[in-house]
Amino acid sequence: MMKTKLNKPGIPQYVLNDFRHLHRQEGDTSGFGYSNLDVSKRIAGIEIYSSEGLRPAVGPLKSDFYRVSITLSGSVDVQLGLEQFKHRPGTLSFTFPGQVFSKSNIAADTFGYYILFNGDFLQELIPGDMIATEFPFFDYAGVPFIQLEPAPIAAVADFCGKINEELQQHRPGCEKAIRMYLYLLLLEVKRSYLSQQLHLTATDTRNTYLVPRFKKLVSQHFLSKKRVADYAALLGVTPNHLNRTVKEITGHTASDAISQMLVQEAKAILRYTDTAVSEISFQLNFSDPAGFNRFFREQTGQTPLAFRKNA
Repeated sequence: MMKTKLNKPGIPQYVLNDFRHLHRQEGDTSGFGYSNLDVSKRIAGIEIYSSEGLRPAVGPLKSDFYRVSITLSGSVDVQLGLEQFKHRPGTLSFTFPGQVFSKSNIAADTFGYYILFNGDFLQELIPGDMIATEFPFFDYAGVPFIQLEPAPIAAVADFCGKINEELQQHRPGCEKAIRMYLYLLLLEVKRSYLSQQLHLTATDTRNTYLVPRFKKLVSQHFLSKKRVADYAALLGVTPNHLNRTVKEITGHTASDAISQMLVQEAKAILRYTDTAVSEISFQLNFSDPAGFNRFFREQTGQTPLAFRKNA
């Protein structure tokens, strides 16, 4: 199947209507949400699924839409940029357009829901360019994972059920109702986000928060900023302090984190496109293909072409 890419040539960034083959198993029999929804009932700009019929692993890849993942039972490993998290019952995670995302190690007893929606789907309620401001868990500086107490996670699950009911019954006004339910779902999460004071971490300079902020910045700027000093300046600390803190908390250097993000990007391009290695080298701002080949082999133990062949 042809891959739909946006913005930067060669970087695979999928649009909503050409994404299903990457996250749903063939022969998916789930009756929830969009899984087997009649075409006449589909609403542009949003899709919702249960974890039944989900592929055992997804990504790493990029998309141009927003994602809400909700785990009610079991466990899932999720990586957003350089940040790695484990979903457990009551965990929600959020991704936004252009973010590198992957999901793996889905336990057999896992169940939950996930919602995919375009930035303009909530336009009647909130402008697309204000989503990250209104809901900070969709912002680079925000915390993209949250653990909810039983009452709010039950409310979130209930909103998923209401969205599904509107899709299946397709009564008059269902599209507006789905927009309202999605907004209320996000508002429910925001209330927990604020009560847990997660919004304060965006400016916290303590070491516990410095490393996540550094990782978010690397995920955002790794193509243009390759020096630890660049990130130290953005964070308002010295390069030595940043290096020391990252090493103490992660066991790896700050430079290692920048290299890891480059490798993630390279792997996504190699896996999902036919872009020549020389062109990938150019896209990732290496001075020449030989330098990129050497870097990739040092980081992964194999050449870019060998990785592509086995991906």
